[in-house]
Amino acid sequence: MKNLSRGVRLPLAALSGLLAGFAALAVAELVSAAVRPESGPVIAVGGAAIDRTPPAVKDWAIRHFGTNDKIVLQLGILAVLALLALILGVIALRYRRAGAAGVLAFGVVGALAATGRADSTSMTDALPSVIGAVIAAGVLYVLIGRLAVRAGPSSAVPGPVEAPDAGTTAEERGWDRRGFVVAATAAAAASAGAGLLGRSLNGSRGQGAVTSRSKVVLPRPASPAVPIPAGAVLHTPGISPFVTANADFYRVDTALVVPKVDATTWHLKIHGEGVSSPLTVTFQDLLNRRLIERDITLTCVSNEVGGPYVGNARWIGVPLADLLKEAGVKPPSRGGPADQLVARSVDGMTIGSPVEDVMDGRDAMLAIGMNGQPLPFVHGFPVRMVVPGLYGYVSACKWIRDLELTTFDAYDSYWVKRSWARKAPIKTESRIDTPKPFARPKAGTVMIAGVAWAQHRGIDRVEVRVDDDGPWMRADLAAEDTTDTWRQWSLPWKATSGPHTLTARATDRTGQVQTEQRAQTIPDGASGWHSVVVTVD
Repeated sequence: MKNLSRGVRLPLAALSGLLAGFAALAVAELVSAAVRPESGPVIAVGGAAIDRTPPAVKDWAIRHFGTNDKIVLQLGILAVLALLALILGVIALRYRRAGAAGVLAFGVVGALAATGRADSTSMTDALPSVIGAVIAAGVLYVLIGRLAVRAGPSSAVPGPVEAPDAGTTAEERGWDRRGFVVAATAAAAASAGAGLLGRSLNGSRGQGAVTSRSKVVLPRPASPAVPIPAGAVLHTPGISPFVTANADFYRVDTALVVPKVDATTWHLKIHGEGVSSPLTVTFQDLLNRRLIERDITLTCVSNEVGGPYVGNARWIGVPLADLLKEAGVKPPSRGGPADQLVARSVDGMTIGSPVEDVMDGRDAMLAIGMNGQPLPFVHGFPVRMVVPGLYGYVSACKWIRDLELTTFDAYDSYWVKRSWARKAPIKTESRIDTPKPFARPKAGTVMIAGVAWAQHRGIDRVEVRVDDDGPWMRADLAAEDTTDTWRQWSLPWKATSGPHTLTARATDRTGQVQTEQRAQTIPDGASGWHSVVVTVD
């Protein structure tokens, strides 16, 4: 019977650890509502993990999980915390104080992660982790106390004591069954209540930002986008839409919690080397300025050959060069001392762009609208940067709050510190959208179609090859909207039965043919020809 008793108490000790972990996270959620949502331990530890993850691992996560990578990370953190909580509960069964101390140690880890983040501005960010850990240590200590082996029934909590069953050992009679059930139930209920209240309060914190966005009316731009040519949009089934809907536009960033910034309190500083007249602008200031509207295709540097992280939208915003000139900034080609423009986000992200590029006449802007609507929160509301021709990690800062002029020699931005290139113009690429890999089309005429892009240079032609020994055939290009947007293309193929490999390559307006040389996304974007294998029935 002694082994049976241990067999009962051991899982109950593990359960005690799990309940303590639940209490820690729930209380931390509640406290974070009084500090800021990003200070919660799961978010803080997740952010620290992202910051310290090798670029190759991040690239793998984006490639395999896409925009769900952050959910996978958070679930992974919760799974690890649950496992550790179970272990601490078992340890505490024999070493009660050591188990509680272990819980406190994890609170310290969470606190250090929260205060060590780039967006942390106060030591109060440590409070959710610390308070949550203290409460959790107390919960574990109390629950394990109810499982402690004592000499007899006198160890039970005050109250009526039942007579021991005949034939039971002192150990079986010694732990407080009733007290454990009451304490465990109370801990679970209180934790659930604290967690739900914290989640509700954190959700309401962003209500001001939601209200401010709902009140934004985008002005008519002084320089509207040219109408999309009728021939620019192909209606081939399976091809990517020429304009990517906001809900379908890719999202790649490090923010585990999407920042919700109130447009009525937002402001942006422009300062640094070569700035003779520092500027501070509000959202209303931007609305009152000369606005431009442009169709621009954005591409993420994490986009593999044939990948999904590219999209085309109609953006409205203030020309970035106008603001920089107003601040007295000159590009290096005109004697300016700064060659890097560092954009800082409210979530601590830093992105460095070449000053020469953002001031060379291209439609670089501080965007406030996307496809006729105020920016969605996930795409940077209230203001983000858009620079045609540059990968997002060196241009497309979302939730922007600060612009500093400096040099590449003086400062490395977030991704540069993690082995990515300082400068990254978008490479000439093409993608086959249809037929899909491993498709089984019928013999006869099959439409091969897709998109190609070489932002700020433009696409001159796209060619398709059927099988490795086949000739390159020139595809039909849709009409060009602008050199800053992708172009759709199609080619009717007389498909014959059997397996075939379809390959596409593009040539940009400078005459540069898309390279066959395969390169990974690190350090400055993937390259190579996109191929799909199909079997014609």
